[in-house]
Amino acid sequence: MTSLFHPILLESFATIDREIGPHSFDDREYAIVRRAIHATADFEFKEAIRFSPGAIASGIDALRRGTPAIADVTMVKQGVAGLLGKTFNNPLLAAVDRCQQAPPGKTRTEAGILECFAEHPEGIFVIGNAPTALLALCDAIQRSDRRPALIVGAPVGFVSVVESKQVLAETDVPQIRIDGRKGGSPVAAAILNALIVLAWQNNGQTDDDA
Repeated sequence: MTSLFHPILLESFATIDREIGPHSFDDREYAIVRRAIHATADFEFKEAIRFSPGAIASGIDALRRGTPAIADVTMVKQGVAGLLGKTFNNPLLAAVDRCQQAPPGKTRTEAGILECFAEHPEGIFVIGNAPTALLALCDAIQRSDRRPALIVGAPVGFVSVVESKQVLAETDVPQIRIDGRKGGSPVAAAILNALIVLAWQNNGQTDDDA
């Protein structure tokens, strides 16, 4: 396969390395933070990102085991499909596609994420758009004895966004979270893409192999 890293991406990473300033991230955390900054050109993600203990290891292990990845919206799915297809080729779903018409009082993404959790309770869930989906997922987890391998919680906006992340923070699930109002589909996809690269490298593959 061709390299996972395009020369322009490597040049962008070098710029981030020069400009990010002091931080306390370990190598794997920094690989994820750098990818989030690259996707947004926003160094504030350095302060907003949160890693629960063992979250990165859990995500890497799940990717290597072929665990399904569930995005909340199509944009997140499209943002990771290329890299995932080049590496592990795990099943990749978009919750919004699972529900053509939302039940009364629910969004399509909220209903779809609940259906996906029922089918794949130990999946990798990547939320980049819909706080309602994140809230519904956290509620379903509280009523279940199954736990996702990882939740990437990065919805963006003003309504229920901060609250949904606070609820996620209180769950006992491995998570990578963007606190505050910021987030978005590009950030959520970037976080999963960084994990895919880490998992690929941990799987004994080099960048040149990919």
